[in-house]
Amino acid sequence: MSLKQRLTDDMKAAMKSGEKDRLGVIRLINAAIKQREVDERIVLDDSQVIAALEKMLKQRKDSLNQYEAAGREDLAGIERYEMTVLQDYLPAQLGAEEIDAIIDASIAEVGASGPKDMGKVIALVRPQVAGRADMGSLSELVKRKLASLG
Repeated sequence: MSLKQRLTDDMKAAMKSGEKDRLGVIRLINAAIKQREVDERIVLDDSQVIAALEKMLKQRKDSLNQYEAAGREDLAGIERYEMTVLQDYLPAQLGAEEIDAIIDASIAEVGASGPKDMGKVIALVRPQVAGRADMGSLSELVKRKLASLG
């Protein structure tokens, strides 16, 4: 079943069971997907839907940090809930060991010798971890590993 179909089915289930909060988040997700499809005049496949979900998750994380800094626990709670719903539709996150193994294999494959090869390594790692790891922390890990080489 495609991710878009799963979202539609879950939206119907949330309507039937009266889960208003979950329904609202699923509608936000569907609206973001539909907006991108209309703007770009394409039909999104699962990988593009995952990219849209990742973008929404990153926005929620940024908002959460701002709300917590401002002491707005009421709004921070809403962001946390939306993040949990978004994460339900993303692939399972990779563990630290798995990410390290992928980075090490990519460094070896590219023949990276230092920080100047970061672009090559990231280009190889990104498709392998898409939707399953935070790209910001991944970039930092690659940078540290390459710095230790050169």
